[in-house]
Amino acid sequence: MPALAQLTPPKTRITTVEDRYFDKTVQDNYRWLENVSAPDVKEWVMAQGEYTKRLLDRIPGRDSLISTLTGFDRMQPERYSAIKRRAGRYFFRKTMPGENIGKLYYKQGEHGAEILLFDPSTYQNGKGYYMLDHLPSHDGKMVAIAIANGGGEIATLRVIDVGGNKFLSDKLSPVREEFTWAPDSRGIIYTVLNSADPFDVNFQMNTQACYHALGTNPQNDRVILSASKNPELGISKTEVPTVYVSNDLQHLIGNLMTVDYRMHVVIAPITDLAKAKINWKPLISREDSIAGLTDVGGQLFLHSIKGAPNGRVLVTSLASPDVRVAKVAVAEGNKIYEIGASKDYLLITKDDVVRSYLQTYHAATRQLHNIPLPVSGVGGIRSYDPQANDLYVSLVSWLYPPVTYNYSPPIGKLTPSTFHRQSKYPGLDQLTVEEIEIPGHDGTLIPLSIIYRKGLKKDGSTVCFMTGYGAYGHSATPHFDPKYLALLNQGVIVAVTHPRGGSEKGLSWYKAGFKTTKPNTWKDFISSGEYLIRAGYTSARHLIGEGTSAGGILIGRAITERPDLFAAAINNVGVTNVMRFELTPNSDNIAEFGTFKDSVESKALYEMDALYHVKKGTPYPAVISVGGMNDPRVIIWQPGKFTAALQNSTSSGKPVLLQVNYDNGHFTEDKTVTFRNFANMYAFALWQAGHPGFKIR
Repeated sequence: MPALAQLTPPKTRITTVEDRYFDKTVQDNYRWLENVSAPDVKEWVMAQGEYTKRLLDRIPGRDSLISTLTGFDRMQPERYSAIKRRAGRYFFRKTMPGENIGKLYYKQGEHGAEILLFDPSTYQNGKGYYMLDHLPSHDGKMVAIAIANGGGEIATLRVIDVGGNKFLSDKLSPVREEFTWAPDSRGIIYTVLNSADPFDVNFQMNTQACYHALGTNPQNDRVILSASKNPELGISKTEVPTVYVSNDLQHLIGNLMTVDYRMHVVIAPITDLAKAKINWKPLISREDSIAGLTDVGGQLFLHSIKGAPNGRVLVTSLASPDVRVAKVAVAEGNKIYEIGASKDYLLITKDDVVRSYLQTYHAATRQLHNIPLPVSGVGGIRSYDPQANDLYVSLVSWLYPPVTYNYSPPIGKLTPSTFHRQSKYPGLDQLTVEEIEIPGHDGTLIPLSIIYRKGLKKDGSTVCFMTGYGAYGHSATPHFDPKYLALLNQGVIVAVTHPRGGSEKGLSWYKAGFKTTKPNTWKDFISSGEYLIRAGYTSARHLIGEGTSAGGILIGRAITERPDLFAAAINNVGVTNVMRFELTPNSDNIAEFGTFKDSVESKALYEMDALYHVKKGTPYPAVISVGGMNDPRVIIWQPGKFTAALQNSTSSGKPVLLQVNYDNGHFTEDKTVTFRNFANMYAFALWQAGHPGFKIR
């Protein structure tokens, strides 16, 4: 084995391209890495991956972390998820202790025998397939499943005949995972993609929602909603049309999806599904600021954030809906997370960062009822079947593994669910949580969750893993993560930040870390790190920063703005060249970050672009970036270019790595891949942050 000093990263050539963005000239030294199909780029990626593997293989605690995560997985009893009931049959994903991926089962009635319907590991010679989603038909006789492989998100849609326990001949591909059944259970409505290639920048541009009649040739499927089919609706090329059927089975709802969570929705009568062209009518524009909708008992309920940053619920007639005259059903209070529906009740989930408040609203009597929760935590309320009123409630907290209850609104009582199995993990009784607020760079109070072992000495000597996201209005609510527990049981502090750009404090919190205000996101992260050091939890020699996906902006700009604050950084499938992001397959993120074609937004994009803020001769912390070769959301050259720039620029002598996952996308259900992936990231960062269990000798 070569000495550590002999392990050096592959050389990366610099070929400068200059771009002019209005009055700003930007130099890009690594544009050539964007051609991922070019032989020299493939060779560079492989060389980076090999260098990273050789170094990671030398870290003594890495394999122990993999064993710990695997052991935690085996401690769990069987886990049930995505539970759906139709015509008395329950369909669900179940993962047994130690199993790599979940399988699809069904049973007749709540206490019936569980019958295996689909095992992804045996599909097409076990080529790494897993289920993105499943949905039973209304009559419960069939179930459609979206299948993908290699951690990807471009799906193939198949249908299983439940009684015969076999696939029908129907095979739809490439499609998105969102789909629905026609009311008569004889056809499926789905969204077709333009390509099965995750590197194709047009794979979800100008997409189309289609109707497929079971047993027919997919090439003859009828387009029911698209920009070309419906020019009168003004559908943009980045809006993805997804169509579903209302709960009363009388209406088609067309949701024109982007990353903007303000919805753009059209509606049509279900009878139009048989027509050559559906007579879609506009229902909701983005200016209406509706974040969610559902129907109960002939009424359409709208989760509105217009003039109500924490959200409120409006109601209008489903037969003749009009947002302009909708009445307030539930006034603004705690922040609404989501709404759902059962046969007679609207289901409401609210939260205040660290706990949920679950409510039911009886559509006929307008009675609002709070669901009593046995523990403080976050969770949600779902209907097994939207045509019935029996529900299930899930709860979880930082130190409390998920628990599931049945709930009946008329009775108002939680009872144990047959789908719940209690999990037990070592070390939980030794942990404590602090929920505090710390001052940000501008005096704004920033929530911060700190988890650590009891008896902590605040002398700055403890390694701290600090993570953040801050985008899309996503709130970092409490959740139980065995990966965090693996760190906590090693004596590591876990700090979860809540920067602006999320929705922890409502819509205003989101908009305070959005486009031109995006710097607040990484500055809040920096402020959180400064507080942890100032209060003695850790020190700059022991602080690890982590950001995933859009959190790549957060971690990338945090270390380029304050490289002295961190011992190590993890950039996990992160967006680090955001000025070029709209040219990737995930180009619809213009709604979240902005476009370089706008003079104001281009300046904001430059400010949040980590790659273009890497400076030669700067002592950067140790950095590991991660990229998935099947990732259509954050294409491999995003973390790749950032890695190249850091390797060619840092003066600290600390390693900069690119971990390349050939069997992964943006994420994967494959636990073997997941455990290895996170153990690599954590072990590298713990080594560089001075944890004695990970020191290379």
